Amino acid sequence: MLPVTHGSLLDFPADPGACMEQLQQTHGNLASLKDGSQQIVFVFGPEWNQRVLTDTQTFHSRFFSIRGPRRSAQRRLTCGLLSMNGEEHREHRRIVMQPFQRRAISGYQEATHRLTLDLLNEWKPGQVRDMHQEMTQFMLRVTSAILFGLDVPELACEVGEMLHSWVELNHVVGMGAILSDTAFTERYDELLSLAEQLELKVRELINFRRQAGAGGQDVLSLLIQAHDEHQAIDEDELIGHVALLFGAAHMTTAHTLAWTLFLLAQHPSVMREVDAEIHEQMAGELPTMEEAARMPLIERVLKESMRVLPASGYSQRLCDTSVTLGPLNLRRGTPVVFSQYITHRMPELFPEPKNFQPDRWLEISPSPYAFLPFGAGPRMCLGAALSMVILKTVVPAMFRRFRLTMVPGARVDGRIVSTMLGPTSPVPMLISRADGCFEAMPVTGTIQQMLNLPEMPAAGTGLRRAA
Repeated sequence: MLPVTHGSLLDFPADPGACMEQLQQTHGNLASLKDGSQQIVFVFGPEWNQRVLTDTQTFHSRFFSIRGPRRSAQRRLTCGLLSMNGEEHREHRRIVMQPFQRRAISGYQEATHRLTLDLLNEWKPGQVRDMHQEMTQFMLRVTSAILFGLDVPELACEVGEMLHSWVELNHVVGMGAILSDTAFTERYDELLSLAEQLELKVRELINFRRQAGAGGQDVLSLLIQAHDEHQAIDEDELIGHVALLFGAAHMTTAHTLAWTLFLLAQHPSVMREVDAEIHEQMAGELPTMEEAARMPLIERVLKESMRVLPASGYSQRLCDTSVTLGPLNLRRGTPVVFSQYITHRMPELFPEPKNFQPDRWLEISPSPYAFLPFGAGPRMCLGAALSMVILKTVVPAMFRRFRLTMVPGARVDGRIVSTMLGPTSPVPMLISRADGCFEAMPVTGTIQQMLNLPEMPAAGTGLRRAA
């Protein structure tokens, strides 16, 4: 019997996580959702992930299914790395990757420290802040400063919000194109209009950098030099690379930060150990790279956060030729989805997968295709190492100064939207001085179905730091 579910392809974008869980429970690690002559194929687990992610000749990247008319803003914005394949992708990746190499990352420490202190200086004990919004705004500033060499927070926020809406609308309209559904294709003009507005803002970013002198080693400077001086990339590709890098850099790390703060707030026993490690290893307010390397629990916490709530919930490839996967015969153009969210929750790989257990990483060493928060293979995320450096700086610095507690009764929702798994509600937290008293609070929302949260302690029994 073929691993095929007949139904509406709209079931997938309506709730990607639930749809993929149902398909895996029904069919196993290879499944097809079929709607008439159209289908989406899903692969789960390290073996299938490796097959799809390493065979780049058969399985092409095409993140944006709607490219738009020639010479349109939509066409230019979708010219980035996620739409490139073969030699074109390899050449452009080589141009873009230099600022993301490990030897370059140490040069970003000053900006990361400065922006982290700016954030913490805005916080005061007694305030309640939405950590989803706080982390998004923070990562917009970091992206502007580190990747683009700019200090334009208002423009960065404008671009960030517009990018989020544009990416989401791309996926909505893209599904409509697959289904020829008039309810979706009616939004095509809206997408083209939004792309024009976004392109204007992206050009503002580029012009700011040109006026400041594009002679630095940040990503934007190198891209401008590749365009202006070496003609290695054209104007359309410059626009596409800048839009993609700005969006990818801030969204995923912001989601990881928000989820990590939530998970630690709701697991006081883990937070107590984190607190002890921070106060034992950090001499000042911000960790040096040497101090960060001496905090293995922080690294385990971050890995476990990215396992149980990966910022990238799934991604997809497009068959560039006919291919056979198991019993399924796929024609050219068939979408193939692989999912970090599902693979990271396979009990044979990660026992009790819905539990947040950082110490599991003392005993396991999964393959790159079993644990893939940044993807895997030749198209693995360029910013993986930089993202980890930012996370290992920001999280210890926050808890060195403050204690964060969820607002009791808060509703916390999360779901996969446009491939990314992030909070879809506020994540309100009470900021207190770092007094070593940690207590989980009752919360509601879809997070309850996504995780096994610990039992709430009795009132007044918060765990305190050892004296």
